Amino acid sequence: MAYKIDEDCTACGTCIDECPAQAISEGDIYKIDPDLCTDCGSCAEVCPVEAIHPE
Repeated sequence: MAYKIDEDCTACGTCIDECPAQAISEGDIYKIDPDLCTDCGSCAEVCPVEAIHPE
């Protein structure tokens, strides 16, 4: 099960640096590629606005 970034994302960039699978792409709201996500949860742990949740 992949993680998903919701509309609360502030595009701060913290999660990109934490993703070991490089599954996160930039944008107004960042996106996680479910095919690359390994469900490690590293991104969710560092998100300052808690915008990342299991799908």
